[in-house]
Amino acid sequence: MFDSSFVSHLEGAIDGTILPARTIQTTHEGRPILVRYDLDRIGAAVTRRTFQGRPQSMWRYRELLPLDDERFIVSLGETTTPLMHCPRLGERLGADKLFIKDESRLPTGSFKARGMAMAVSMAKQFGITGLVAPTAGNAGGAMAAYAARAGMDCLVFMPRDTPMVNRYEAALHGAKVFLIDGLINDCGRIARQAAEALDLFDMSTLKEPYRVEGKKTMGLELAEQMGWSLPDVILYPTGGGTGLIGMWKAFDELARLGWLDMDRKPRMYACQSDGCPPIVNAFDAGLRFAEAPPEPHTIASGLCVPVAVADFLILDAVRQSGGKALAAEEDRIDEWMRLACRTEGIGLCPESAVCVGVLERALAEGEIGRDETIVLFNTAAAQKYVEAIEIDLPVLDHTGPIDWEALSDSC
Repeated sequence: MFDSSFVSHLEGAIDGTILPARTIQTTHEGRPILVRYDLDRIGAAVTRRTFQGRPQSMWRYRELLPLDDERFIVSLGETTTPLMHCPRLGERLGADKLFIKDESRLPTGSFKARGMAMAVSMAKQFGITGLVAPTAGNAGGAMAAYAARAGMDCLVFMPRDTPMVNRYEAALHGAKVFLIDGLINDCGRIARQAAEALDLFDMSTLKEPYRVEGKKTMGLELAEQMGWSLPDVILYPTGGGTGLIGMWKAFDELARLGWLDMDRKPRMYACQSDGCPPIVNAFDAGLRFAEAPPEPHTIASGLCVPVAVADFLILDAVRQSGGKALAAEEDRIDEWMRLACRTEGIGLCPESAVCVGVLERALAEGEIGRDETIVLFNTAAAQKYVEAIEIDLPVLDHTGPIDWEALSDSC
């Protein structure tokens, strides 16, 4: 049982302005707000060993999370996700120590469950009863599921080309879903209007402080799974960037607690499709803020984010880590999905297939060493992207003899 948190204050990420905790907050100067903790108090209250006897759940790290009272937890069973050694995929790419952290095992089949579990729980603590958000992929279904669990109203706006499963998932969980002839940023604008007109709370990516705190648990969990060490390289598919920002925040907090040696910090690679590479373009140009690319498109729907409100935080984390923002070829995403699925049995989503492409290139160019420890995040289940999987299956005539030799040759 916990009846208070270790949150000290909130902070405007763009300029460091201190804001009060335990009040409903959205953004500061149109940019994200981050949660800050009294790390001295946390260090006096718990050690790394404290977590060992707790359930395998994201809530095991409660001292480093913002919720005041566990009675407000809205959970669908957010389990620890596996960190899997992938020797066959590594051999094909030229990496001896490649691991995939498989977030597809979470409720609703993606890493979005972490963020929405935390954000909806905090909304419940604040007495909020209705939510709205734009989504181009898994966030809408996750929000709808957690809103249903909490008994909240839920409104979702999606680009018309959002994957079918994501559309149906949100509607199935009771959300009011509307398709928009436009991009995710158009949906975001309409969501803001809906929030004001219908008295709903806007749960857009990094438009409130708490989704990133849920995503932060990926970094906490990874550090614990690796014996309170970190890999040399982390590859992360980057659209809105909440996961990458959250992990970098987690590593910083653990280092300040003295639980991690950040002299050996991982190089963070923000991975995008060349069909929509605003972060890559800004990184290459030495800019802190990104510009929307012309005609953004990608079958990796979660990466089709032309304008990210936290672009500067993504770029800061990448540069501080000594990593890079790199793009992979849009027309090879299907190839990399199949490669991961067929070599390791892990259903890699299109967004994470982009990471495979970035890794292939970085290894070939010597940017990443073959003997380095590499962790690639699979952020969602492949089966949620039926439009991205084009496989023609042969049909057998069961009424006549089967040519087994020809069948074998076609396999």
